Amino acid sequence: MWSAFPPVNLTPLAPAGVALLTLALRGRTPRTGAWLAFLGGAAFFIPVLEGISRIGPDGWIILSLVEAAYFLPMGAGIAMVARLPGWPVWTAALWVGEEFVRGRFPFGGFPWARLAFSQTATPLTPYASYGGAPLVTFLTALIGGLLAYAAVAAVRAHRRTEAPRGRALAPVAASLALIAAVAGGGMLIPTPASGRPVTVAVVQGNVPRLGLDFLGQRKAVLNNHVKATHDLAAQVRAGTVAKPELVVWPENASDLDPYTEPDAYNAIDGAVKDIGVPVLVGALTDTPDGEKVENRGIVWDPGTGPGDYYVKRHPVPFGEYLPFRDVLTKLITRFERIPRDFAKGKRSGVMRLGPVDIGDVICFEVAYDKEVRDVARGDLLVVQTNNATYGKTSLPPQQIAMSRLRAVEHGRTILVAATSGISAIVAPDGRMVDRSREFVPDIQVAKVPARTSRTLSDRLGEAPEWTLALLGLGAIGAAAWTARRAARGTAGKTAEQNEGN
Repeated sequence: MWSAFPPVNLTPLAPAGVALLTLALRGRTPRTGAWLAFLGGAAFFIPVLEGISRIGPDGWIILSLVEAAYFLPMGAGIAMVARLPGWPVWTAALWVGEEFVRGRFPFGGFPWARLAFSQTATPLTPYASYGGAPLVTFLTALIGGLLAYAAVAAVRAHRRTEAPRGRALAPVAASLALIAAVAGGGMLIPTPASGRPVTVAVVQGNVPRLGLDFLGQRKAVLNNHVKATHDLAAQVRAGTVAKPELVVWPENASDLDPYTEPDAYNAIDGAVKDIGVPVLVGALTDTPDGEKVENRGIVWDPGTGPGDYYVKRHPVPFGEYLPFRDVLTKLITRFERIPRDFAKGKRSGVMRLGPVDIGDVICFEVAYDKEVRDVARGDLLVVQTNNATYGKTSLPPQQIAMSRLRAVEHGRTILVAATSGISAIVAPDGRMVDRSREFVPDIQVAKVPARTSRTLSDRLGEAPEWTLALLGLGAIGAAAWTARRAARGTAGKTAEQNEGN
């Protein structure tokens, strides 16, 4: 199933993987189902999260196994609900429930590698505009469940001799017809891409070298983005590219606090004045008390300098802040690389940047439904990210896949600015307008639609996810009640037989 995700992108393997796991769990006890699902989860998460190995193989394996642990209750639940009529629907709902919990707990969750994120260029993608990522996950798992149902029905038809073969194969045909209907329905959903045209630029300045040591390259990284912006201004003056109305720099474009470092301030201000339009600058700044760091996206105006800003609201645990710091720093010396915690922002990243309102999220926040939904009021969405640590792994292309799904989900152009790549401009229908290579400087300029209309997914908010998750929970309750009733009936018959004897 991991091969359905970038960079492999064999997208049909997502529902196929669901089908295989479902077949393995049918007829099992809940306990056996739980452990089989855990093994399946480990076989999925270890390869799909291989990019985490850049921070250490121990962290990669531990995180993968923690993520796989969420498959324990799902596996037990699938083993239970697979005995109910219509079980492909209930098993699909349990996949949504698993992602619901995994994306929230603990420490705010880690919703990477959701089924929906494997389906960002498939017939299921347009459904995101109706029910967001949860609906796409549900339909992906539903197709997997229907494939499993068809396989079970085909085996039964092969074994049956008394019924006409055509009648015995009817459930197989019905399952395949439903799969075709789900896929075909997605292709009929309109994905509007029109809007007020705005010329934008995304700057990827690059970093001197990959890995964790990029944090020690602060001045070089800033200089790269300053130089790239001056180069863009020179191209505009030469008439080789259109003048943008706004420019986006990535996360960590400046790890030097421009509010306290005059050299950093002057370098950024000079580049912004040269291009002559507002620039969204990714910078690390100190909190007023100096105890924490803020990960900011700063609106930098060529006339007035730094103005409005967004502070990342969802810092990464064990990466940008350290739970149980006093204990963990003594046990794992690598955590000394996080000398201070990142502060959590308190408001969404909707800001005015030039002629439009933008909705800014930073790095891993693009994986969280709520963080992106909160800024979908912007005319354009922006993802500022720094993937230097994870360069040349599966994580940057997976992040791009998430951005493509978010574009369709909210009907917005998305500008992805990364220090070292992958930077991209994504149209509201999920098409890639431009995409950079990794670890090279890059400047992307394009005219894109700025949109204000809201999708059905925006209006429904969390309702589809809650509904589907509760549907799965209700199915578990129904399965437990049915099993208990059957057990009482069996016990009653046994007692009657004993009395008769």
